[in-house]
Amino acid sequence: MKLNYYPETDSLYINLSEQPSVESLEISEGIVLDYDAEGKIVGIDIDNASNKVEMEN
Repeated sequence: MKLNYYPETDSLYINLSEQPSVESLEISEGIVLDYDAEGKIVGIDIDNASNKVEMEN
């Protein structure tokens, strides 16, 4: 698992797999799940992350 925070867009991407994403689904406002070709979750994108997740430096 790899976390990437992008302060310029206040977005957090949680990479769960090395497999490429072939489909994305917004499950809640600002929360998108990325799926691989087998339908497994490979990543989670969280918009406005500082309002949804406690961020520490």
